[in-house]
Amino acid sequence: MPEELPTRSFAWSDMFVTPEEDPRTDGGFQGERETLLGFLRDYRLTLELKCSGLDPTALARRSVPPSNLSLLGLVRHLARVEQIWFRLRMAGQPGEPHYRTQEDRDLDFNGAVPDAEVVAEAWRTWRAEVEFAEQFMAAQPSLDLVGKNGDVLREVLVHLIEEYARHMGHADLLRERIDGRVGQ
Repeated sequence: MPEELPTRSFAWSDMFVTPEEDPRTDGGFQGERETLLGFLRDYRLTLELKCSGLDPTALARRSVPPSNLSLLGLVRHLARVEQIWFRLRMAGQPGEPHYRTQEDRDLDFNGAVPDAEVVAEAWRTWRAEVEFAEQFMAAQPSLDLVGKNGDVLREVLVHLIEEYARHMGHADLLRERIDGRVGQ
């Protein structure tokens, strides 16, 4: 028997937050640095909005077979992306990427299981990496900074914006599959 899908819904009354309460900006950034950091911040907030109000089972729900894509997997993946680019590559700190082993290079998605502690740990890790990235950025006088691995900060920011933008498209579809909500 085919799986029953949620009813698709879109209306201002069904948005994650009202337009007046939306924590994201509507552009209007001044200068390159503010623009890059502003768009990255807004995409990070969008990830939180897309995951809001969902229990561990919904967050870990896979898109469609054979994909292992889930909202929880995206949180874990983006924690790893933040860590790799800011902590490991730009700051040159030692360590192994989150959610990746020799045995399972896709552990960010494969390990996204419907368990409250797995969800809490994923959010803690993601928020810690975002906080590190924000503090790292605040300490840099120029976007021309070359990191420990030869990466240019400006290009890293553009890459992170691209990474979040792509995955927020995934998040849109995942959320719609979970409960029919779209937008924002």
